[in-house]
Amino acid sequence: MLNLIGAAVAGAAGFGATWLVARGLGDPGRAGAFLTALAGFTLAAGVARLGTQTSLVYWPARLRALGARQELERCLQHGIAPVAVAGAVAGFALGFAASWMPPEMAGPLRVFAVFLPLAVLTDALLAAARGYRALRPTVVLERLFRPFLQLAALGAVVLVGAGGSAVFAAAWAAPYLPVVLLAGYTLGRVHAMDTSASGTEAFTPRAYWTFTGPRAVASVAQLALQRVDVLLLAALGGLPAAGLYAVAGKYVVLSQVAGGGLSQAVQPRLAERLAVEDVDGVRALYQQATAWLILATWPLHLAVAFNATVYLGLFGPSYRDGAAVVWILAGAMLVATGCGMVDMVLAMGGRTRWNLYNVLAALATMVVLDIVVIPWWGAVGAALGLAAAVLVNNLVPLTQIWWTLGVHPFGRPTLNAAALTASTCGVPPLLATAAGAGPAAVTATSAAGALCYLAGAYRMRRRLNLHLLRGKS
Repeated sequence: MLNLIGAAVAGAAGFGATWLVARGLGDPGRAGAFLTALAGFTLAAGVARLGTQTSLVYWPARLRALGARQELERCLQHGIAPVAVAGAVAGFALGFAASWMPPEMAGPLRVFAVFLPLAVLTDALLAAARGYRALRPTVVLERLFRPFLQLAALGAVVLVGAGGSAVFAAAWAAPYLPVVLLAGYTLGRVHAMDTSASGTEAFTPRAYWTFTGPRAVASVAQLALQRVDVLLLAALGGLPAAGLYAVAGKYVVLSQVAGGGLSQAVQPRLAERLAVEDVDGVRALYQQATAWLILATWPLHLAVAFNATVYLGLFGPSYRDGAAVVWILAGAMLVATGCGMVDMVLAMGGRTRWNLYNVLAALATMVVLDIVVIPWWGAVGAALGLAAAVLVNNLVPLTQIWWTLGVHPFGRPTLNAAALTASTCGVPPLLATAAGAGPAAVTATSAAGALCYLAGAYRMRRRLNLHLLRGKS
């Protein structure tokens, strides 16, 4: 429950930050320069993390479950120190790359380069804390505190009218400084308080990096799936098209953050269940988490898809042309969230190499399609490329975990969640649209459907196991 609340707040804050940037910088070209620089920052940070977002959860959780507390400090040292070094190198490289960029992108890139090492180290410290089942630090620091500071700083910049994209970049990135200090303190505290039993399970750096290596490449490719399309569109279609596309797809982050919140809650438990070969426990966790993911995300995707022009109008009239982008991405994300957290289940099952191959295949699909269709269709072409990659990156690993682990997401809670959300949030606005209703009527129908969804979720709370979110049986 805490992760879901944090995910909702962080997603809303990310949406609000994009709105402030779009409004503060004005035209899509200036906003596109900032958002393209932010995509480069995110991609560079993904490389510097070295795949440890998963490994620093998997190994502490595994060592604790197998009674090997004495190995935990070695694990943390081998996991965190290389990330700190890689973050510094990536920051230097990003600052150097700014010299080759257009002037409107160079300023924010240089600012992001300064704070990139702090962002990378923050992720590593919080991931390690989650390996101890300490989930609240991630929620409080990463999903509540940092987004609040970013919104406050960006809002102040807009009110003062400070102007340039570099100032917006500084306002967005500066909160990483207090957060990294608090994350380091938190990890030290949860490690000191750990009371798991001591055993004989050995930890070796070779085993750690054998597990982490494929995951490192896969995590970079996964981030590339979310960011390279913006960079390719900026190069092939121009900064205004990149700005429109980034804004049109920004709501998808709300869904991704919700999925991340659930994954972080389930991930250490999956690692523990798989370590002792509890297949029934893994299946139950996977199916229930998928049901909650559908309940959290499908209403959003359906509402935005049926009200695309209203949603885009929030950022300004020049963004309303991106409705087709919203429709394409919403359809792909409905399928992806219906599959559940397939990547994480595959990784926790030890198949990190398969995970790598899947993500690389999805990335190749997107890049090839983008290069072919962006020159013709611009932002719509980029959306088609991303949608195809999302389908590859979810349907292929779904087949793999079903075949190898014997688990799938389609249990009774999942089917109940899908039926509830589709019937209340999908069918009413679909019928209104088919009847030729105007945007205001469709929006009103969507709002009425959302109320029915909430009422239905409350009446079906036991069938959907919503009571388990509060930790009660």
